[in-house]
Formats: sequence, structure tokens, C-alpha cells
Amino acid sequence: MSLITTAPRSDVDIFSDEIMAEPYPAFRELRDAGPVVHLDRFDMYAVPRYREVRHVLGDWGSFSSADIAFNDEFNRYMSDFSVLRADPPLHDAMRSTLAARLARRALREQEPEIRRRAARLVRGLIERGSFDAVADLARRFPVEIVGDLIGLREEGREDLLRMIDANFNCFGPDNERTRDSFPKLAKVADYVLVGATRENLAEGSMGRAVFEAADAGAIPVQAAPWLVMAYVTAGMDTTVNALGHCLWLMAEHPDQWQLLRADRSLVPQAFREILRYESPVQAFGRTVRTDWTVEDVTLPAGAKLAVLYGSANRDERRWADPDRFDITRDNLEHLTFGYGLHACAGQALARLEGEAVLSALLDGVSHIEAGTPVRHFNNILRGLESLPVTVVPN
Repeated sequence: MSLITTAPRSDVDIFSDEIMAEPYPAFRELRDAGPVVHLDRFDMYAVPRYREVRHVLGDWGSFSSADIAFNDEFNRYMSDFSVLRADPPLHDAMRSTLAARLARRALREQEPEIRRRAARLVRGLIERGSFDAVADLARRFPVEIVGDLIGLREEGREDLLRMIDANFNCFGPDNERTRDSFPKLAKVADYVLVGATRENLAEGSMGRAVFEAADAGAIPVQAAPWLVMAYVTAGMDTTVNALGHCLWLMAEHPDQWQLLRADRSLVPQAFREILRYESPVQAFGRTVRTDWTVEDVTLPAGAKLAVLYGSANRDERRWADPDRFDITRDNLEHLTFGYGLHACAGQALARLEGEAVLSALLDGVSHIEAGTPVRHFNNILRGLESLPVTVVPN
């Protein structure tokens, strides 16, 4: 059996602004170094290649998500009733409750309204001609849709994205961004865990259904507020970042936009390519439960992993010419939403929102021009702070 010292090592700080601004060269270096690479700054192991990322995410029994954050304080803060951390059978019960409202078939009756609202928002922006793709579109649409579906009160929604951004930052290592975000967790807890009670959630909403599932004994009563939290945190920021990248990538690749205009059947595939090319979630943590041998390296039980979704989605071992944005690519197996037991429960809603916005843009826009994007930095998420765009109507 190989010794742990055979693992390649790297001093790269994948959480620095410099790397986050353009992470892909660093990701390529990590992939070229090996299937697992020791990150000396954090005493954990990066998993940068597609095959190993999919393997780790697909084997919950061998790779625990109990310590999904990259710092001990936030791992202690998160409840054992968090669906991100739970193992079966608790996880299965909680996941079934989420799927009852978030699976694609369950969203069918919501789809016409979501598409109608996307069309209304985009029409207004087309009439303006120029707007900020992040502030005026990406940060508006998911908050309205998800907020209404969950049944959240209107008061306080304007702060939701800042609260969720802080929540995701707290999954990072013990860096300045994480430390600055910890004091904001109280506001998140107050709005969701305290404020989103049965009485404050709209009748017939997804949020109210969580408490009804607890009443029926389908999930523990203590799990209900944390499942509402899962709805909120998983359903907004990732979609916000995907929509911002959507406008940017279509402006940067006008040939792909024209290809999409010529064949609208490519809309689902195009949105998947946006997710693959610029993964809204870049990394999450796992812990090795039993010794794991990969190629000529063995990681011992207890080793901490940084599972790099953003790197796996650009792995040249899996994707031909991975740094090329190509909406005709066979991209069904991208890992943006994770894989296996803990794959994102809200991915069907995210796809529905993204496809609705793309379709609305196709209805009214012949050409998209973008100014210089401003990158937003978060320990876990990849997105834009702002993106000035001008659209030319059909």
C-alpha cells in the first residue's frame, strides 16, 4: 500500500481573490498534478478531476458530508438535521419531503407561471435597452420565484441574497471572508429559522408543506426549520450566479447566441453548458471515512477533501476542449448540481428558471452586448457582482 507522502503537494490558495478571479489555470495545474493533491495551506486534499469527483460524490458511505464546510466552527454550527449533512435514513425522509415539491414533475403546474413572470421581466428590460444583468435580472427573478414558492413574507426579502451569500462564505476555510460572514449568520437564522414559522408561511406553499410533513410524522419536527432553510439557501444564490453568467456568456459568444436563436430546442442544453462552463458552486468538503486508494496514493480515514466541482467540469480527461463554450456539447453529466445522494434537490427548479429566462430572451432579443463584468467573490460560489448589458430587440 502506498504511503500518504506520495501525494503531490500544492501551495495554491484556491480561496484567494486572485485565484477566484480566474480559477481555471490553477485547476488545470491541480488536475495535472494528480487525482488528489495535498493543499498545504489548509492541510486538506483537493479532488480536481472529474472521475474522482463523481466517485466521491456518489459514495456517501465512504465519504462523509458531516463536515461539508472547510472550517470546524461552521460544521459545529450546522444542525444534524441539515439535509446537506444527514445520512440515510434521516436524509431519505428529508429528501423525499423536498422532492415532493421540487422534482420536475412536481413543478409542472408552476412552470406556466414561472415562464410568464420571466417573460414579463425580460420584456421590461428589453424596453429599457440597457440594464445591469445582475442587479436587474439575475438578482430579481430567483428571489421572487423562490420566495413565493416557499411562502416567505415580503418583509426582509431584500436582504435575503446578502444573508445567503454570508451563509455560503461560512463554508470556506478560516479566512477573512469567512470571519467577516460569521456575525451575519444570526440574521439568517432570525429570518429563516425563527421567522419562517408555520404561521408566517403562506398557505399551500412549499414551506408550509414542510411543517405538514412533520405533523404527519414523515420527518422529525426539529428538521422542519432546517428544511425551509435548505429551500432558501439552495434555491437562490446558485441560480442568481447562473443567470448572470448566462447573459455574459451569450454576449461573449455571439455565434452561440445565434445558434440558439436558430434552434430553440437547444435551450436546455445551452443552460447546462452555462452551468458546466461556469459552475455556480465551485467546491464543497467531504471527509474520508475509510482509507481510500486512488492510483498510487492512499488517503487515510479522517482526511479532509476539497471536492472541486468547477475543476471537474473543465477536466480535459472527461470533456473535449473543455475551455470552449459549446451549447451543442453532450453535457448531461456535468457535476454542477453534485451527484448521488447529496445532489442538489433544487436543480429542477434552477433549470426551469434558467430555461424560462433564456426562452424569454430569445423571444425578444436578436443580439446581446456586454460591458466589463465585475466578479463577486465568495468562498464557495462563483458569480458576478455586476454586468452592464445592451440588448438589441428582434
